[in-house]
Amino acid sequence: MRSIISKKGYRGMLAVAVAGVAIVASQAAVAKEAYPGKAITMVIPFPPGGPTDVTGRVLAQHLSEKVGQAVVVDNRPGASGNIAARHVARSAPDGYTIFFTTGGTHGVNPALYSDLGYDPVKDFEPVAWVTSSPNIIVVNKDFEAQTLQEFIDLAKKSPGQLSSGAPGVGSTPHMSGELFKQMAGINVVHIPYKGSGPALTDLMGGHIKVMFDGIPSSLPLIESGQIRALAVTSKNRAAAAPDIPTVAETLPGFEAAGWFAVYAPAGTPAEIVNELNRQINEVLEIPEVKERYSQLGAETVGGPPEKLRDQVSSELKKWSALVKEIGMKVE
Repeated sequence: MRSIISKKGYRGMLAVAVAGVAIVASQAAVAKEAYPGKAITMVIPFPPGGPTDVTGRVLAQHLSEKVGQAVVVDNRPGASGNIAARHVARSAPDGYTIFFTTGGTHGVNPALYSDLGYDPVKDFEPVAWVTSSPNIIVVNKDFEAQTLQEFIDLAKKSPGQLSSGAPGVGSTPHMSGELFKQMAGINVVHIPYKGSGPALTDLMGGHIKVMFDGIPSSLPLIESGQIRALAVTSKNRAAAAPDIPTVAETLPGFEAAGWFAVYAPAGTPAEIVNELNRQINEVLEIPEVKERYSQLGAETVGGPPEKLRDQVSSELKKWSALVKEIGMKVE
């Protein structure tokens, strides 16, 4: 009798255990389906007011509405975006910390810094390429050069006497400036700033005469007459400012666009990366979002994570070659 009861008891315990495993598996499946189940932190590597922040907040607002959870912006400026990149690289790979950044942290900085503190390929999962936009050369409204050619001529007459600002060492505006100086054959001193906001303040105040910037932060000031634009750095004129010539119209072959993208820490589950990618792509198709980015001089890109991975690979090669050629390095 004891043996019979023991077998029945064993079978009962086994049945309970199997049922328990099924319940746990079901709960895990529900948890995956429910992502995101809480607020998402979007880390931005530059201060409020600059092109990265402005562009990122448009996405954060609409992504929050899309997923039904808050997308909280966390500005972490410093070291040309490296501080924020390190923070994200060391964050939990659970989909609740994402990185909205520029081509600077993933396409330029690896060539510039000997001690970067992160690997742009190994430490991140590409999520989505968000926008592409030209950088822009802007000047103080009282600057004597009225055209890009006049600026080049002025710089050649007084090598090393003119200075230009840019938001961060290694940022795409900064590297656009370095490429421009190389192709124009001029010597202009670079003044680094922590973000576009402080640099634009100094430009309007006359402390610097020239600035290489992302078009989203400069365009409103150009339209209000507080600064002037000399040229955009894209291959074609910007749809948001068709009257502004390209650098290539003066220096044939010049092209250096800025771009923004979303990453997650390495190890983030593929299903979460793919879900974020899907949601972001849907946001980029919203007419209001397309219109807002167009107003900022940017074009939406989107596509699968692999498209962003290929972009990073291409940019690393391009900027590494320039850095090596001009002998530029940041310790």
